[in-house]
Amino acid sequence: MADIARYPLVRHLRGSGTTHIEQIRNGRTVRAGVGASFWFRPLTAVLNEVPVDDRELPLMFHARTSDFQDVTVQATVTYRVTDPGTAAGRIDFSIDPGTGAWRSTPLDQVASLLTESAQQYAIDLLAGVDLTTAMAGGVGPVRTVIAAGLAADARLAETGIAVVGVRVVALRPEPEVEKALRTPTREQVQQEADKATFERRAVAVERERAIGENELQTQIELARREEQLVAQRGANARREAEEAAAARAVATEADASQMVAMAEARAESVRLEGAAEGEAEAARVGAYRDTTEAVLLSLAVKELAANLPNIQTLVLSPDLVTQALAQLGTGKVTP
Repeated sequence: MADIARYPLVRHLRGSGTTHIEQIRNGRTVRAGVGASFWFRPLTAVLNEVPVDDRELPLMFHARTSDFQDVTVQATVTYRVTDPGTAAGRIDFSIDPGTGAWRSTPLDQVASLLTESAQQYAIDLLAGVDLTTAMAGGVGPVRTVIAAGLAADARLAETGIAVVGVRVVALRPEPEVEKALRTPTREQVQQEADKATFERRAVAVERERAIGENELQTQIELARREEQLVAQRGANARREAEEAAAARAVATEADASQMVAMAEARAESVRLEGAAEGEAEAARVGAYRDTTEAVLLSLAVKELAANLPNIQTLVLSPDLVTQALAQLGTGKVTP
């Protein structure tokens, strides 16, 4: 909005760098320009203020597809007034010379014009396709048709308005229909997720089976080696028993040989001793062969006396002494 300073009988207007100010007096343009600043008389001056900066216009409208489904289109149109004089001649941009405010709502008129034009092009496009095609195509076709339609709109060109850009941010059906459309995709995604889960479980089961088989093979190998170890220990024990038996046999044989040798030695010793005793006895007998009986009797008595037990007391009766002397005298001894 322009700044207007009030003085007696005159006013001073100061515009901005984004507004086009136009002063008309008696149906003739006196001054016009962007960022104008001038004095004027309020009773004879008609002032127009046209913004020439870029303006954003948000749009939201409904359209119907060929299968009678309602679609909400949310877009933003960027526009600019390229010919302020023409725009001021087609739309009321006049301002109050006392306050500088617009007498009407020119920007609302521009917004209505752009909205109706954009809505018309979008509706024509969506009416020729079904909902699935419209949702699959996305916002691109709608943005393209709106931008092309507004750029070629003769009414906008005659009004001095140019569309700088069009952005379509959303194209949505009704919530229930949108949920129904998402269901197949959601189910497919869920199926893919379930498939991935099953495959992961199958891989896990396969790995567990491989691990189990590996453990089983390990146990079999350990059992086989344990069997070999037991067999080897048995063979070692058998070999040790055989070696011990052989050693005991050798020792027994050696002991037997030693005992035989000792027995033979003892027998030989006994034989030699007997032979010696026999020879000694024979010699003794031979020595006694020519000896008289009295001598032999004396030797016998001596031998007997040597072998008799210890005699403490000997009693000789007269009869026994007489008889013994008689026998010695006759040379006969009675036993």
